Amino acid sequence: MPMISSVVLRWAGLRVVAIGFAAALAACGPSPETAPPVAAKPDPMMVTASSAVSGLLSVQVVKPEPVQQVFRVAGRVDFDEKRVSRIGTTVPGRVTELNAWLGQDVKTGAKLASLSSADLSAVQLTYLKAHAQTQLLTRSVERARALLAADVIGSAELQRRQNELEVAEAEKRAAADQLRMLGMADASLSKIESSGAISSVKPLLSTQNGTVVERKVSVGQVVQPADILYVIADLSQVRVVAEVPEQEARGLALGQQINIDIPALGERRDARITYVSPTVNPETRTILVRTELENAKRLLKPAMLATVEIAGEAIPRLALPASAVVRENNLDHVFVETTAGTYRLTPVVLGHPGRTARGDELRPVVEGLEAGARVVMDGAFHLNNERKRVAQ
Repeated sequence: MPMISSVVLRWAGLRVVAIGFAAALAACGPSPETAPPVAAKPDPMMVTASSAVSGLLSVQVVKPEPVQQVFRVAGRVDFDEKRVSRIGTTVPGRVTELNAWLGQDVKTGAKLASLSSADLSAVQLTYLKAHAQTQLLTRSVERARALLAADVIGSAELQRRQNELEVAEAEKRAAADQLRMLGMADASLSKIESSGAISSVKPLLSTQNGTVVERKVSVGQVVQPADILYVIADLSQVRVVAEVPEQEARGLALGQQINIDIPALGERRDARITYVSPTVNPETRTILVRTELENAKRLLKPAMLATVEIAGEAIPRLALPASAVVRENNLDHVFVETTAGTYRLTPVVLGHPGRTARGDELRPVVEGLEAGARVVMDGAFHLNNERKRVAQ
């Protein structure tokens, strides 16, 4: 055992000597070379404008100013309901003749169609009988007065005949009123009285000047008073209606000026709001607005699509022109000056286009920019090209 311990101690000593020798050699040898520092990678969002680009830039301090937010909603051309007539018959009958067709211009009183009605004949016959009875009883009363004056009859007989006349006159008035309700004019009643002839033919007449925009009747068709047979519209003036989302409805008012684009005609027209619905459509959460447009040349057709541009209430807010905005990676950015001649491409969130009192069209800043920042208002496109060139 003592022998083994001495061997172990001898090996341990040799190991310590070897380690010390290696350390001495390392201390005496040449020092390793120091690695060069890694160059900092330039910020891709920063750019220093060259002298050529600097001359193209316009930098201004952004501050709040009153901006009317302008929003666009889909609309359509529609009939002016005040200029539309839905024409039907006042009596049931069978259509015997058509005189007006789709797209035809008609005048007030023009005959659109004719129909034959047994009911009309029956009421005319009742009127004619009442008229004849009235004439007969009138002569009877006149004779009774003469006989009473000659003391041939008593006053009771005269009174009886007068009562019968009053009943006959009441029946005649009732029949006349019924014929007027069926659309017969007083001149036609006088003609029945004078000629004693009745007719089952009922003309269907236009109640206004306009254009036939619907025809829902054919020859031989049996029609009822509840049926709409023709629709006549005066197209010299039409409406444009639009559904405005309730979130955008703040500031809507009668008389407010709006702009209307008609893509089918390539036209842009100015108008004023003539109606704002007092209620919200619960299904679409929108508010109906409308305006009227003159249409003397009949170029505007009902159901044409339109885009209605409405400016809301003027509210102080930060806003930028389109020339200051750079679209990058599907996001809006602006260049903010950090130091003289150096700019940072800064992401921003912009709202719907707005308009100032001067008529300038601006984009309100929702997020990403503070008041007082110096922003490149003109030349942002050239500055962005410079940034991309340097980053390559």
